[in-house]
Amino acid sequence: MDFYRINEQIRVPVVQVIGDEGEQLGEMPTAKALQMAREQELDLVEVSPKAQLPVAKITDYGRMKYQKEKQIHKQKASQKKIEVKDVRLSLRISSHDMEMRLNQATKFFEKGHKLKVEIILKGREKQHWGKAVEIVKNFIAKLKENKQFNLIEEQGLTRQQNGFNIILVNKKD
Repeated sequence: MDFYRINEQIRVPVVQVIGDEGEQLGEMPTAKALQMAREQELDLVEVSPKAQLPVAKITDYGRMKYQKEKQIHKQKASQKKIEVKDVRLSLRISSHDMEMRLNQATKFFEKGHKLKVEIILKGREKQHWGKAVEIVKNFIAKLKENKQFNLIEEQGLTRQQNGFNIILVNKKD
């Protein structure tokens, strides 16, 4: 939330004044603008302090603040939240399970989420990291066969302590 100087907090001697309805009232001494605002039972709000000649508006500060908060809330509500969804594979994954994971990944991409594909190696599986990389690459290749997706690796295949992971994004052109 921006901080606005109001009424006596405005310290510049001359301001460019805008009326409550948006009409230009011209430049005038701050004291005179403040007096005009008080006559209308409104506030003098400095809306552009960094301008060559600071701009002040005669308005109801409470209403202005409320409108600004409402606008910010509306912007936040309209932003799309992108989540990172996980699909976990294993070294001994069956073909049916692989199909299930592919279907899950497809649904996640259709909803606009990012996808983290990870494979966890336990015990003696850690010796077969080459096979683990092959499984992840086959999974990604099968995902890329779907022509409706334009998959890009946001984070390449990285080795973790007990496996590998990669983050994929569906870039819409």
